Amino acid sequence: MKIATAAYPLDVLTSWAQYEDKLAGWVAQAAGQGAELLVFPEYGAMELATLDGLEVAGDLERSLFAVSDRLADADAVHVRLAAEYGVHIVAASAPAATETRPVNRARLITPTGQIGVQDKQIMTRFEEEVWDVVPGNPLQVFDTTLGKIGILICYDSEFPLLGRALAECDVICVPSVTETLAGYWRVRIGTMARALENQCITAMSSVVGAAGWSDALGTSFGAGGIYCPPDRGFPDTGVLAAGVLNDPVWTYADVDLAQVAEVRRDGIVLNRKHWDHQNGRDAPAPSIRLR
Repeated sequence: MKIATAAYPLDVLTSWAQYEDKLAGWVAQAAGQGAELLVFPEYGAMELATLDGLEVAGDLERSLFAVSDRLADADAVHVRLAAEYGVHIVAASAPAATETRPVNRARLITPTGQIGVQDKQIMTRFEEEVWDVVPGNPLQVFDTTLGKIGILICYDSEFPLLGRALAECDVICVPSVTETLAGYWRVRIGTMARALENQCITAMSSVVGAAGWSDALGTSFGAGGIYCPPDRGFPDTGVLAAGVLNDPVWTYADVDLAQVAEVRRDGIVLNRKHWDHQNGRDAPAPSIRLR
């Protein structure tokens, strides 16, 4: 299959029709290149807050609920586009209100209209200490016609045990937004590491450019990227495709899941199979004093 990952700029929207047209244009372009799995970024849905005015969009608390209130309508647009173009879409994550506080929620939407929900597991310091966004539902493995797909939202990709929980996945999608170059590389390195240890494909998307109307987003640095185990039949670098930093385009790669299965069965290394060989080796090393 072909995967497309977005380097997605946020706009100040003046109408719902503008949002629908923008999303339709992005989906049509990727589908036109033969992409079957489209991955939009973390908090890419925050641009929906601008429909309530810049004062609301710029208010940390009000923007959470302004977006959450429009999430069902946004999902309806994704469902329609997924059906029209016959694609699976990881919709840009958004704050979703719960009985307590909002969670950071991505949705995997299929061509048949099914919607799988994945919430972020571990909050960044800003989300936890300032924005009061909370962890949501546990990690899911979505069994689709394309293969088994999981989602690690941004910071989640930096934690090996979260990646291990998705060890059955053929593809792990990593929607991200990072406000520094170092942040982009932290997520990219984590995304590549998850491909290495799980011997799978990982697909990272990013918000790019300025959103000065939002204290939560500011200016973002990023690029699309699709990564693989650096093993037999794959690039030695572990990079199937990497976009140019801050270039607002799709990044594409053709992915052979049969080769994923083959590497897991008989790769040069067997990281996924040998994970349990670490058992008993995580105790603190003895302290040895050298004089």
